[in-house]
Amino acid sequence: MTEDLTLNMDAYLPLRDVVFNTLREAILKGDLKPGERLMELQLAAKLGVSRTPIREAIRMLEQEGLAVTMPRKGAEVAKMTLKDMEDVLEIREALDELAVRIACEKITDEQLRRLADVKDAFETSTKTGDVKKIAESDVSFHDVIYEATDNPKLVTLLNNLREQIYRYRVEYVKDPKNYPVLIAEHEAIMEGLWRHDKKAATLAMHEHVKNQAVAVKAVIQRQN
Repeated sequence: MTEDLTLNMDAYLPLRDVVFNTLREAILKGDLKPGERLMELQLAAKLGVSRTPIREAIRMLEQEGLAVTMPRKGAEVAKMTLKDMEDVLEIREALDELAVRIACEKITDEQLRRLADVKDAFETSTKTGDVKKIAESDVSFHDVIYEATDNPKLVTLLNNLREQIYRYRVEYVKDPKNYPVLIAEHEAIMEGLWRHDKKAATLAMHEHVKNQAVAVKAVIQRQN
């Protein structure tokens, strides 16, 4: 287990969420490696907390696909597999294309302006080298589109899926070579929405998700 693991305290969050965020970031950064055991006693001693928030945080990690409990072994950092990635991104592609089609009909002028702002904020974030900030800026871009559907049930489905996608999104934005493609794709999606052109916006979203799948597949193949 990495010696650099320290609790990232936040006075406004329950201890369970603080532990979850700390472990999540360690997994996404690679400080906790795929297949590494998540032993409650050792983690509790390392972070200076009881076993209860550790146990709760591990359950939350399992919901995101970042941890898995193995029979007779306990919890460990989940390995990224091609099957898991393909399953998750297959669902994401269908739901994101549905969302952008609906948004083409319903998006307001104010939401279009906000989309332009978050698109620019994403481009700015790519110059920071802060992978977490870049990933969150990408999430914000998609959130405006989801909100524009005015369909709470669809938004709930997409938000639930977001947790399972996040690991793959982080892997994608770790490579600066992907930034020009991402920026161009956001531009194309926004252009389709500005024109209320369902065909163009849906095609742009399809390419956006497909390119992520291709890039992350290469990462997984290198790791395995």
